[in-house]
Amino acid sequence: MAGGRAHGHAAGLPAVGEPSALEPEPSIVGREAEVRRLARVTGLGADVPSGDALLGADAPRGGVRLAADEVGGGVLLVIGEPGVGKSTLLEDAARRAAHAGHRVLRATGRESERDLAFAGLHQLLRPVLDEADELPERQRLALLGAFGFAEASGEPLLTGLAVLTLLSRLADRTPVVLVVDDAQWIDAASAGVLSFVAWRLDDDPVALLVAVRDGEPLPGFDDAFPAITLEPLDDAFPAITLTPLDDAASRRLLDLRAPELPAGIRDRVLAEAAGNPLALLELAKAAHSRGLEPHDHGPLPVGERLAAGYAAQVAELPEVCRRTLLLLAAADVADPPDAVLALLPDPDDKTWLTLEQAGLVGRAGRQVRFRHPLVRSAVYQSAPFDARAQAHRALADVLGDEPDRRAWHLAAATPYPDAEVSAALERTADQARRRGGYAAAAQALARAAELSPVPGDGTRLLVDAAGLAVLTGRLAWVEELAERIRARTDDPTALAAATLRVGRLTALTRRHNAVFAELIGIAGDPATALDALAAAAVLRFYSGEASHRQEIDRILPRLPDDPMRDWVRMVADPFGGGRGLVPRLPSMIAAARNHPERLTALAVAAWILDEIALAVRTFDEAVRSWRTRGPIPDGLAGVAALAYFEYGRWAQAREVCADIGALAAGKLDHAAACVLATDAMVLAAQGDTVEARALAERALRLVDPLESRSVAVHARRATAAAAAAEGDYESAYEQYRTLFDRGGDPVHYHASYPALPELAAAAARTGRHAEAAEIVERSARALAEGGSARLHALVERSRALLAAPERAERAFLAALEEPALEQRPFEHAQTRLEYAEWLRRRRRIAEARPHLAAAHDVFARLDARPWAERARAELRAAGTDVAVPDPHGLAELSPQQRQIVRLAARGLTNREIGERLFLSPRTVGSHLYRVFPKLGVTTRAQLRDVVDAGGVPRG
Repeated sequence: MAGGRAHGHAAGLPAVGEPSALEPEPSIVGREAEVRRLARVTGLGADVPSGDALLGADAPRGGVRLAADEVGGGVLLVIGEPGVGKSTLLEDAARRAAHAGHRVLRATGRESERDLAFAGLHQLLRPVLDEADELPERQRLALLGAFGFAEASGEPLLTGLAVLTLLSRLADRTPVVLVVDDAQWIDAASAGVLSFVAWRLDDDPVALLVAVRDGEPLPGFDDAFPAITLEPLDDAFPAITLTPLDDAASRRLLDLRAPELPAGIRDRVLAEAAGNPLALLELAKAAHSRGLEPHDHGPLPVGERLAAGYAAQVAELPEVCRRTLLLLAAADVADPPDAVLALLPDPDDKTWLTLEQAGLVGRAGRQVRFRHPLVRSAVYQSAPFDARAQAHRALADVLGDEPDRRAWHLAAATPYPDAEVSAALERTADQARRRGGYAAAAQALARAAELSPVPGDGTRLLVDAAGLAVLTGRLAWVEELAERIRARTDDPTALAAATLRVGRLTALTRRHNAVFAELIGIAGDPATALDALAAAAVLRFYSGEASHRQEIDRILPRLPDDPMRDWVRMVADPFGGGRGLVPRLPSMIAAARNHPERLTALAVAAWILDEIALAVRTFDEAVRSWRTRGPIPDGLAGVAALAYFEYGRWAQAREVCADIGALAAGKLDHAAACVLATDAMVLAAQGDTVEARALAERALRLVDPLESRSVAVHARRATAAAAAAEGDYESAYEQYRTLFDRGGDPVHYHASYPALPELAAAAARTGRHAEAAEIVERSARALAEGGSARLHALVERSRALLAAPERAERAFLAALEEPALEQRPFEHAQTRLEYAEWLRRRRRIAEARPHLAAAHDVFARLDARPWAERARAELRAAGTDVAVPDPHGLAELSPQQRQIVRLAARGLTNREIGERLFLSPRTVGSHLYRVFPKLGVTTRAQLRDVVDAGGVPRG
């Protein structure tokens, strides 16, 4: 199969008869399974003949049949090296979809526009932008603002929702197929929106086909697939990797396309092409056109030499053809067509015929495109710089109404520092930043720094670029920018800022001790000291390392009084100096309104200090900001999931885990491990022990447990809870015991203590009272002065589980009387159940029943199945029969479906729900259609009663 849109009759080779509208391209050889796969995704049938049945004029018509009952939809990534046939497969799938009446929207990535925010998305949606008038107003403005047609909203996820709604509306009329070729060159902002849409295509007949070069980064998608197979992965977008053709398929392709090649040349072509379809055809074409004989020696061009072959072909063309090709190569696909075409020959000029006959370009109406990206690359790279610069200046001259693209063309034409061009790029960066295009903004600032004639300004621009790059999560890029800062200045403030930018993102990987040392090293610079120490405090929490707190204690008194200094103390030493700062939290939070990063940090501090209600309220506001702004949450944002878990909002905890996990997967190991461990804790409490254990194991594989003690503690706590839910208390105790060292001190200064009651409960069932009691009392002494009310209650609960009968009740009551425990419904219900079990064993059944009933209600609401079953068993033993909840009711819905039901019960429309959850109205309606039978309802009006009866809060 030829890559790069090689069609049925290349110049100089025998042609094969034109295919019918439903036949595969005759050059598609050895890709039968891939053709079927694409047909399924695009909603076409999958009955494709195999082997040689695909070849020649005798191939059956309609090789891939349409199936009326298949509407298609979903995502498929097509991955492979240049020339392996990605474009050909996408062309074939697009042709079939268009023939079937589907709406086909296309975009092709271009290197020159990868730094222009939303350029790729604009190219994809330009044919249907008129439909944007029908979108909800905020969505319409967000979409048009992204393209510069309205004031930018700065809300990239709202832009994503607008695209999702637009596609859903289009799909109401006919299935939609999105085809994105050369996606490795799509700008990051567009790729982010496409990734957002890709995860939400479950219920719309919208197919997204994405072709990307093997090994190239694909922002928003590259972290989604840890491995590529022909079968879908559980945590990945479905993908196929196009490997080189085998020998038999390569020979069939040459039989079809170059049957007259001499045998000796044929063997050389087969050997040197190594199964690359484009190389096979191009080498065969060159050999045929040059009349090579078997005795001719010298290597045939392949790989980069293949591009050089294109360059040689271009060099033989007339000057006007070379100039035309270079303008096309320098132009962006999304440049206004009229502006570009005004610089090119007239449509009937013979130049176009010459270029088409040379097989270098193709035309369809007013659209002109290169036959393959290698052609464009060869044309551009082989031209001297002066010629390229002249082309870019010409394009800049006609793009006065497109300041962003004009700035980039001027930059490409400018080899030396130029203040005017640097300023234009800085303005472009500001526009991109306000639209949420952080990658494009950082790229523009970095180039502006190169062109700035003032060294200090150049350094400032690089520092700003690194700060924006942090929000993309691309650590290697941030490190590269930091190295450029270090190479151009010895200014200590700039160097400290560079280290801080790298440290903020590296903190979300596994290198905690090394990064901590670097951050402490720059804490002496007044301009960055507080920020550096705050980042160091984050690492102190991650690692749990006592020496980190000592370093922070050493430096902190030297710094000026500032709210940030208080925050550092709260996070690094919550049971010491941080405890006395609790009264300041509400005013600090009030002052941080409209600043999501500061709100997140203060919510974290409130959670660490066990001010759970305040933490959750603050996280609610901060999380809303994440979802409209789009950058990766900084620092300890994953704590939000833990706070929601403790507060009894388990579905929301899992949603936050999914949001942050999708952003962090594959590049920020510690951040990914944090949410995996938290998700595992929720699942273990709900009785999904197999999945909980799998997630916990994945979390532990991502980190060094000695450098990420917080993750290790939560993962092992989840593993222990899973074992306890299965009745394996020996294994549970062994896991809980690892949360404390051999002397009984906590492995992590904050994360270990909440597991004390679980340790005690497992110890009581396995006869290890004495060892567990020593750990509990050692913890009680450590928490005597600085511990929170909640931790004191957990110590009392732990004592009660291990105490002799005459002392147990007093400890149970002390725990239950603490109001702080009531704010954590799961912990409070566990305590009530354990006390009720103790009462029933002493035949105080009447006293036990209210505690059992209350505990059961909480467990049922949370879907904590093992605990609910345990409470029901106790109730039956106490003479009270409790109906088992309908297994097909609320408890069996997914977290997202519960959220949809909750919002629908409040009276929100499908569109309003979709805007809240970033789903299309069709997807919302589809979910409700599927859950109605499970809930036993037939109308939306009945949902309120179901929600009330099921204990799912509507607020």
